[in-house]
Amino acid sequence: MLGFGLIKGLSVTFRNLFSPVFTIQYPDKRVGVLGLARSKNKSILNLFKENRKEFLYALLGLAKVEVKIEQFPRFRGNEFVWYDDRCTACASCAKYCPLGIIEIVTHASGENLQAGENYAIDKFDIDTGRCMFCGLCVEACPYDALHMGTDFEKGNYHRANLVLDKETLISQNKNPSSWFRPQFEEKDYNPWDKDLSDYKDAGRHEKPSDEKIKQNWVNKRKYNG
Repeated sequence: MLGFGLIKGLSVTFRNLFSPVFTIQYPDKRVGVLGLARSKNKSILNLFKENRKEFLYALLGLAKVEVKIEQFPRFRGNEFVWYDDRCTACASCAKYCPLGIIEIVTHASGENLQAGENYAIDKFDIDTGRCMFCGLCVEACPYDALHMGTDFEKGNYHRANLVLDKETLISQNKNPSSWFRPQFEEKDYNPWDKDLSDYKDAGRHEKPSDEKIKQNWVNKRKYNG
């Protein structure tokens, strides 16, 4: 039994020993003329006419192109996407965070006093250096103002630069992950194809049908009455 077990284990080693060897270069990889033309969606002839310097580099194997790793729409990166126009400063995200990395400071705005006074956001900081990206803050947000992001190239030499402040969250590109956001999957939204800059498209807009309205407001009242 010992001999057959050893052969069985080594069979995996020998099978991979003769398989083709490949290396994925990241974030840039060297390509030839054909690879450079494909990356620019051009023919080899047009590449030669438009940029002979790059064509020569490609002939020598010195041309580099950016490597884009394909990810699924639900992929969660080490960033957050925040829509300030959807945020009500309820601080549910900060309350549910198990590490307490979200800091929110607000003041009374003096607007909409009849419907309940709104709050203006003075500070909205997320310390991604301490975040474990569990997504509980995203689940807790009742207005879909906070989303998990998709970017993962956020390495830095200083911990202070890992804090996402209000201005950074507002100005950065909006590529939210479709994780825990069924409305994105219903629309076939792919964060790797386009930005979602309009805050109106980031929320769940569920309009009940006429049958549902009748059931909730007419039939139930008749039954209770």
